[in-house]
Amino acid sequence: MQKLPENIFTCVVKYTPLISIDFIIENEKGFFLLGKRKNPPAKGFYFVPGGRILKGETLKQAFERISNQELGIKLNIEKAKFLGVYEHFYHNSFISEKVSTHYIVLAYKLKLINSLNNLPKDQHFNYKWFSRQELLESKEVHYYTKLYFKEAVK
Repeated sequence: MQKLPENIFTCVVKYTPLISIDFIIENEKGFFLLGKRKNPPAKGFYFVPGGRILKGETLKQAFERISNQELGIKLNIEKAKFLGVYEHFYHNSFISEKVSTHYIVLAYKLKLINSLNNLPKDQHFNYKWFSRQELLESKEVHYYTKLYFKEAVK
C-alpha cells in the first residue's frame, strides 16, 4: 500500500472516481467535529475528517490509517456505525481549477468519549465542534457535510 506518484495520481483524478472514508465524529455532548479545509476541493469550508482508500488496503486498514492521519488516533471500524455510500462531485481538484474530482464516499459515525488533542493540521487549519443545528445553518460548512446531517444523522 503506497501512494501513487503525482503524475499517475493526476491521471487517476482526471479519469476515475476516488474511494474515500468520511468520519462523522460526535462527542459526549452531542457536538460534531469539523475541520476547515486547507486544500481543494472544498478549500476554505468546514468539512468532516476523512481521506482516500489506497489500493491494496482493506477497509479496516484504511479506517485506521485515515483516522490516525486525520484525527491523531487509530479508530476501529467495528466500533463505527456505517451511514451509507455518498457521491461528491467537485468542479476542481488539487491539480487545478479545471480538473474535476469525483469521490465515492463511505460514511461512518463514531461517538468518542475521550477528547481529541493535537489534531493534525495537514488537511485542516482549524477545527471546531458544531451542534447539528449550527452546522446545518452555517455558510462555512460545505454542502456535502450538511448532507450527512440532513440524511443520516438526526
